[in-house]
Amino acid sequence: MLQSIQILTLIQGLFLLVVIFKNKKQYKKTIFWLFVGSITAVQLYILGDDDDNLLFKNTDLFFFDITLFITFLFLFIKYKIEPETGFLKKDLLYFIPNIIYLTIEILEAQPSLNGIVIELFELFIELTFLSYLVFIIGRLYKSQSEKWMLYFMIPLIIVISFSTSNEVLGLSGLEEFWLFNDQYSNSFLIVLVAFLFYSFSFKLVISPKEVLPSVKPSKYKTSSLAVHDFSNYKKELIRLMEKEKLYTKTKLSIHDVAQKLQVPRQHISEVLNVHMGISFQDFINQYRVDAFINCLQKEQYAHYTLFGIANEVGFNSKSSFNTTFKKIKGLTPSEFKKTLMDIA
Repeated sequence: MLQSIQILTLIQGLFLLVVIFKNKKQYKKTIFWLFVGSITAVQLYILGDDDDNLLFKNTDLFFFDITLFITFLFLFIKYKIEPETGFLKKDLLYFIPNIIYLTIEILEAQPSLNGIVIELFELFIELTFLSYLVFIIGRLYKSQSEKWMLYFMIPLIIVISFSTSNEVLGLSGLEEFWLFNDQYSNSFLIVLVAFLFYSFSFKLVISPKEVLPSVKPSKYKTSSLAVHDFSNYKKELIRLMEKEKLYTKTKLSIHDVAQKLQVPRQHISEVLNVHMGISFQDFINQYRVDAFINCLQKEQYAHYTLFGIANEVGFNSKSSFNTTFKKIKGLTPSEFKKTLMDIA
């Protein structure tokens, strides 16, 4: 049964690769290649990791383990939720634990080099990959559009958490969780990975843009905005919001911001839309919502109505405020206030 699931998962993975490569040019480059890396890493894992591998019976091809998939998935979700203009070279550092883990596996294959120090170091690296998964779940939980992936990620982190716990218990000489020993946990992971592929395939069919965002035609092909200008403008935009609290101006427009910074309006628009992946209004409203929540928790605003506070932070329409707040936080302002009261 398990072997059938593995074969179906491999076929499913190949199907996904064919589908996305067919439309390669329409996807954002960084997201596309990280997704391809995730699928390829899974294909290698299904093909050759642990005793359940399809290549050689009772053989652990340790260079095909699940950790490479975790790193690619971590980066895929990171860039999907926090869009950048391109892959940042510093993010290659996230692959260092993979290199260390592979080195440890090679050392463990030599009986004379195996020992408690190697085991402890391996456990530390495994906890690093677990932290990647915790980060993923945290970002997915906060996201309004990507929560469907939690149905896969939560079971995955449960299995890997118990598997890592067994490592700790084993090193301590204590009894391990029998349901999550090496044999069972690996089988669970294979089934979960198969479920992930089915989820992605289903999403690609019914809503492809939710899995792989498309490249939007650029309105700024002839832009003179240089890289250092973008960085400076971004810092100035954030300074205007966080230090000068410009968002509290109820009728604030992009033209006002451009005048304040004494730069062309189209440059501000380009920085927000292309380089930061957000519209001007959404950028301003995010600060207003955060400021509203901050005021809501202060005693000096206790006698204010909800819209009274909203007006203080820049909203000039009750309906617009309610709609914007629910879009960003997933709750109406009154529902959000009730959650704060429940916590208190």
